[in-house]
Amino acid sequence: MLSLIVASAVSGAGIDVNRVMVIENAKSEASVEIATKYMSLRKVKNLLKIECQDSALDAGKETLPYASFKTEVETPLRAFLKAHPKVDFIVLTKGIPIRLTGATTGMGGSQPSLDSSIAALDYGERQDTLKLAITDSGFTGVGWANRFWKSTERFSHAKFGGYLVTRLDGYTAMEANLLVTYALQAEKNGPSGTILLDTAPSHGLGDLKAVPVSIAKVTGIGKGTLGELNYNEYDADMIVAGRLLEKKNVPVLVDLNDKFVGRRGNLMGYCSWGSNDPHFEADGYKLLRFEPGAIAETAVSTSARTFLPTAGGQSLIADLISSRVTGVKGYCDEPLLQAIASPTILFDRYTSGWTLAESFYAASRLTGWEDIVIGDPLCCPYKR
Repeated sequence: MLSLIVASAVSGAGIDVNRVMVIENAKSEASVEIATKYMSLRKVKNLLKIECQDSALDAGKETLPYASFKTEVETPLRAFLKAHPKVDFIVLTKGIPIRLTGATTGMGGSQPSLDSSIAALDYGERQDTLKLAITDSGFTGVGWANRFWKSTERFSHAKFGGYLVTRLDGYTAMEANLLVTYALQAEKNGPSGTILLDTAPSHGLGDLKAVPVSIAKVTGIGKGTLGELNYNEYDADMIVAGRLLEKKNVPVLVDLNDKFVGRRGNLMGYCSWGSNDPHFEADGYKLLRFEPGAIAETAVSTSARTFLPTAGGQSLIADLISSRVTGVKGYCDEPLLQAIASPTILFDRYTSGWTLAESFYAASRLTGWEDIVIGDPLCCPYKR
């Protein structure tokens, strides 16, 4: 494992802050507040101010036309990155839209998350990338095979291409700011709590020896397909993750019962089927409570469809943010199960001292897709 880059200006996670940049929507009061707070706490100097519609005020503005993204976000971002070649981590803020329409990747070949589109910003210009045709259960789309998937080497843009993009968001600006507060608390005090992995036994059990499953197949130069991931394979991934954590003496509970596990506190990590669990309990889900530095993933298709209060639909990661989780991954549109982060990789990397951003991205098969990673990218409570 490569050591972290250390320079004269270093964040609490041991990352050179010149590798981090923040994007602020100057038209959004929430975005400006969150960006200012984050940069002060992490001593980050790289700031790009853009002007686009304010998604913090209206759910209808959480979706941005691709043409507007190109002129209002991508063009100034490319210019900034060209002038700051050290950047590896990009922090988005509440008030910046979460999804695009009329794009060139994503579900239907046109609707990815804004975050994941930035993460794959230079993939189309490289010779070592694989564009994937995705078909599963009547859904079709286009995405990129994540070059950082399953990596055992720490991230750098120079080696892997793309960027590790995370977002500071939640129902309110205060909740978004607390994500950074919790990250800093965890780094100061160290990890505390149990990682809960809640399986759904009715799916059966996949091959434990095949975890984590790699399902991208090359069909031509720069082209490929992405196969399906079976439900039982995701449950197998949780079980393998639990066994690995036990060997590392990390407190973990792998629940193999039919009952959905809710109303649990003192959690340092969490993975479940969310509202896709046949025995899901909405109140119990909202009453989960997390310790500083905790991260989570749920196998839910539209868990990040909005970061504004709403009613109905599938379970939301915004409710886990309200429950004080420090980092979590969700999806603004149908991602298909193969896009959900591998619990084995996610928790192994995180508990080995990798940053929050590195852990989520190493565990994810796709980029330029529907993914949204919430949290301070530098959060590193297990740092060594």
